[in-house]
Amino acid sequence: MDKMLFTAMSGASRVMMAQQVHANNLANVNTAGFRADIEQAESVAVKGNGFETRTLVAARAGGTDFSHGALQHTDNPFDMAIRGDGFFAVEAGDNDEAYTRTGNFHLDAEGTLLLGDRPVLSTGGPIVIPEYQQLDIGADGTISIVPLGSSLVQEVGQLKLVKPDLANLHKSEDGLFRVAGQGGQAEADENVTVASGYIETSNVNAVESMINNMSLSRNFEFQIKMMKTAEDLASAGNRLVRGS
Repeated sequence: MDKMLFTAMSGASRVMMAQQVHANNLANVNTAGFRADIEQAESVAVKGNGFETRTLVAARAGGTDFSHGALQHTDNPFDMAIRGDGFFAVEAGDNDEAYTRTGNFHLDAEGTLLLGDRPVLSTGGPIVIPEYQQLDIGADGTISIVPLGSSLVQEVGQLKLVKPDLANLHKSEDGLFRVAGQGGQAEADENVTVASGYIETSNVNAVESMINNMSLSRNFEFQIKMMKTAEDLASAGNRLVRGS
C-alpha cells in the first residue's frame, strides 16, 4: 500500500505546482506584456528489485510562452509595443540589464525614462529626456524632441531593442527576462521595431487557463481518492492480521 500511496502523492504534488502556475497566469491576464508560464513534468521509473512497474511524476523547470499579445492603442507616446519579435532593455542592478515586452513607460522628475522604478536603457545607458514642446518616437526606437524655446529637432536617445535567442532566456522572480551566458547581456538588434502610442496585452488565454485549472482540480481529487483507497486497503490488511 505504501507504493500506491507514494505514487498518488507524487501525482498530487505535481498537480498542486501546475495549479500555482496557471493561477499566476490568470492573475496576470491584464498585465501588459506578460508572457504566460508553462508548467512541465516528466515520468520517472522507480528502479529496484523485481519488475519495474511503477512510475512517479517529477516536476521539471517550467518554460515560457513567447507568443505575441494584441496591441492596444492608447494615444500615450510613452506607451510602446514591440512589433513582432524582440524585447526592451531595462536596468536591473549594477552593470546588469534585463529584458521585457512591457512598454508602459513614464518620466520621473529628472526626465529619466522608467519602467516602474527601473531606467529604460539605450545602447549608452539610461535615457534622459529634457523638457520639450514636441516629442516623437520612431519605429527604430529613436527619441526626438523639440526643446522648449527652440524650433530645432534634437535626438536625445534610442531605445535598446534586442532579439536574443529565446532558448537562452529565462524568467526571473521579478518577471523580467535575463540571458544565460554571453555575459548576461544581449546585443542591440536594428531589425526590432516599436509602435509608440500602443501597449501590448498579456498573451494569457484566460478561458484556456480556467479550463486547465478545472481539469487539474479533477486530477487532484482523483489522486486524493487514490490515497484514501490506499489507506482503506492498509486498514483492511491490518484487520486481517489482527484477526489471525
